[in-house]
Amino acid sequence: MKKNGKKYLVVQSTLPSFDDFQEEIKSIWQTKWLTNMGEKHQLLQKKLEQFLDVNHVVMFTNGHLALESAIEALNLNGEVITTPFTFASTTHAIVRNGLIPVFCDIDENTCTIDVTKIERLITDKTCAILPVHVYGNICNVEEIERIATKYNLKVIYDAAHAFGVKYKNTCVGNFGDMSMFSFHATKVFNTIEGGAITFNRDEYEKILNNNKNFGILNQDEVVSIGGNAKMNEFQAAMGLCNLRNFELSINKRERAYNRYISNLSKINGIKLLMKQDDVSQNYAYMPIVLDGFSLTRDQLKDRLEEYDIFTRKYFYPLISDFECYRNEYNSTDTPIARRIAKNVLTLPLYEDLTEEDVDYICKVIEELGNE
Repeated sequence: MKKNGKKYLVVQSTLPSFDDFQEEIKSIWQTKWLTNMGEKHQLLQKKLEQFLDVNHVVMFTNGHLALESAIEALNLNGEVITTPFTFASTTHAIVRNGLIPVFCDIDENTCTIDVTKIERLITDKTCAILPVHVYGNICNVEEIERIATKYNLKVIYDAAHAFGVKYKNTCVGNFGDMSMFSFHATKVFNTIEGGAITFNRDEYEKILNNNKNFGILNQDEVVSIGGNAKMNEFQAAMGLCNLRNFELSINKRERAYNRYISNLSKINGIKLLMKQDDVSQNYAYMPIVLDGFSLTRDQLKDRLEEYDIFTRKYFYPLISDFECYRNEYNSTDTPIARRIAKNVLTLPLYEDLTEEDVDYICKVIEELGNE
């Protein structure tokens, strides 16, 4: 098959029109207020609380510092059950808080934590569960809540992939004690860089705000030991613009996603993740798992690049195979996560990807598989 002259990156950042962003930031030149919870920050926080239908949102300069702060705010000590099939940030945030990650395997149909294997990992040192919503698929929140209640454990969700997702008409930010959302440039909603913690208990707000601003309560009082993780006004302005356009962006992504599903379901050796009942998707990623395909995952990735189609091995390698963790963990202990990590590939998906583009990408995959 011949190249079509286009280059397809695995993701493409969502941007408002230049005029829209220019208009949004104009007032910054008037106030000269660039950071420290200015008017853009405060407005975006209120709009996110409304959009996500949660009691509280505390925003951060990035999702990783948000997650670190959430863990710190719960004053945890001991072991945290999580999954190795995630981005480095999840595990690093646990370890940087002086806690010990305990890896649970994943469900092969959704790539989220396998709730049937959590309880066997609980010990007298277990203090929390940190499950990860993956590709916009959400964890079994009801079973996790049951387990957490039974063993008196805290639950923090890594919801970096799940902005805008609802389960039974409830925003995922309402589950667990807290949820972390990433607003990185590659996410379905971005503030250039950025992140937030959502929660419904009032007492967490003061702790999280202190954590991100040096523990400063006011000009005369520093009440705790905190860091610096504040979202600036330009980030917040980008968020305000992108939030206005979010539904339109998701609708465009949905069309491309559905075209992928239609095309890829006809190709032998391509496994698609299960569609979840009662879940409104955000079409964040287009993952495929090679299962009997004629090429290996790495071979397919390399061949697609010859056609200017760029994909990502996401998530690979498993956290437990990272150089900084592999002496303490063995990825064979989570065989499903290990197998999927070796065979998963995320294909290009973004709002400007047309159905014709998707047809081309899928046709290339099909022809490569038939060579």
